[in-house]
Amino acid sequence: MPSPPPLASLSISPLRSLWLAVALSMGAAISLGITRFAYALLLPPMREDLGWSYTLAGGMNTANALGYLLGALATPWLLRRAAPGAVLLVGAVMATVFMGLSGFFTQATPLLAQRLLAGGASALVFIAGGLLAARLGAQVPGRSGLLLGLYYGGTGWGISLSALLVPAVLGVAPAPHGWTWAWWALALACVAATLALLWPARVLSGLAAPVAAASGTTPSAAAPDRVRWRALAPALLGYGLFGVGYIGYMTFVVALLREQGRGAGEVTLFYALLGLAVVLSSRIWAGLLDRSRGGEALARLNALLGVATILPAITGAWPVVLASGLLFGGVFLSVVASTTALVRHNLPQALWASGISAFTIVFAAGQIVGPTVVGWIADGPGGLARGLVFSACALWVGALVAWRQRPL
Repeated sequence: MPSPPPLASLSISPLRSLWLAVALSMGAAISLGITRFAYALLLPPMREDLGWSYTLAGGMNTANALGYLLGALATPWLLRRAAPGAVLLVGAVMATVFMGLSGFFTQATPLLAQRLLAGGASALVFIAGGLLAARLGAQVPGRSGLLLGLYYGGTGWGISLSALLVPAVLGVAPAPHGWTWAWWALALACVAATLALLWPARVLSGLAAPVAAASGTTPSAAAPDRVRWRALAPALLGYGLFGVGYIGYMTFVVALLREQGRGAGEVTLFYALLGLAVVLSSRIWAGLLDRSRGGEALARLNALLGVATILPAITGAWPVVLASGLLFGGVFLSVVASTTALVRHNLPQALWASGISAFTIVFAAGQIVGPTVVGWIADGPGGLARGLVFSACALWVGALVAWRQRPL
C-alpha cells in the first residue's frame, strides 16, 4: 500500500468525510454483512443437504464467533505493530479467501474450521475499521455519530447484497451441493468490497499514527494510561448479552421463516429490507449516539432489539414478520456503534483501540454462546420459536444491565 500523505496535507471536509465513511463501510460489509450473516441464507439448504441438526447448524456460527474472539484478542497486538489500514486490508483478503474455501467442503469438520478462520479474519477488519471510523469522526466532531453509523451501517449493504445474491445463485446452481456456488459468489463480492477499501485505508492510516503520538505529548498528566475496566463493567456485560441475543435471530430467522412456509421471494424481501434498514439506521440514531455519554443508548437499543426478536416467535403474520425485520435491521448495528461512541466519549484517543477491542471481545464471547444454545433449544420442544424467546430475554437483561452504566 502506498505511503499515506502526512497529516498536515490532509483536508477532511464534511463531504469528504462522508465518502470516506461510506468507502470504509465496505469493511463492515465484509466482516459482518457477508462473512457472518450470509450464513443464515445458506443454513436451510446446507442443513437439508447435509443432514445437520439445529445444534450443529448453530455450531457453525459458534465456530465463527470463536474465531472472531481469537481475532479480537490478537488485533490490539497487531495494531501496535502495523498501521490500522494495513490490518484492515490483510483481514479483508483473508476473509475473502476463507469464504471461497468454504465452497470446497461438505464434511462438518473442515467447514467448522473455515468458519473459525473467517471469523478471526473478520475481527481484524471490524476492529481496525472501527478504529479508523472513530478517528475520522474526531476530525469532524459535529458528525462523529453519523460517520460511525455509516461505517457500521455497511453491514447492511453486505446483508442486502447477500439476500439478492444467495437465492439467485441457489436457483441456478447445479446439483449436488448447489450451496457451494453461493459461497464462491460471496467470495467474489468480498473481492469487490476489498478493492473499495484501498482508498480509505490509505487516507485514514495517515491520520492514525500522528493522533496517537500527539496523545502522548499532551500536557495533561492526569490522562490514564489504561482502561478502567471495572468502571465499564455494566456496558461490557450488557454488550456481551447483546452478543448472546442478537446472533440467535440472525442465525435462525431465515430457517424459522422457511418453517412458517415462506417462499424464496418472501425470504429475499425480508432479508434485503433488514439490510437496508441497517444502512438507514446510521442516520436514525446518530443524535442519540452523540448525546449518550453512558449506557443509555446501549440499553434503549437492546430493549428495542428484544421486541424485534420476539415478534416472529409469537406470530407468523407476514406484516408483523416484516416489521420485525425492519426494526431489527434499524437497531442492531447501532448497538455496536453505541459502544464505539461510548469509548470515544469516555476514553482518551490513546486508549480507543484498547476500548474498542474490549467491547469486541465480550461481543464475540456472547456470540459463542448464542447460536449453539438457541440451536439446542430449537432441537427440543417448541423449536426455533422458543429459541428466539431465549434470545429476546437475553437482550432485555442486557438492556437492564447497560442502563446502570454511567459516564466515566
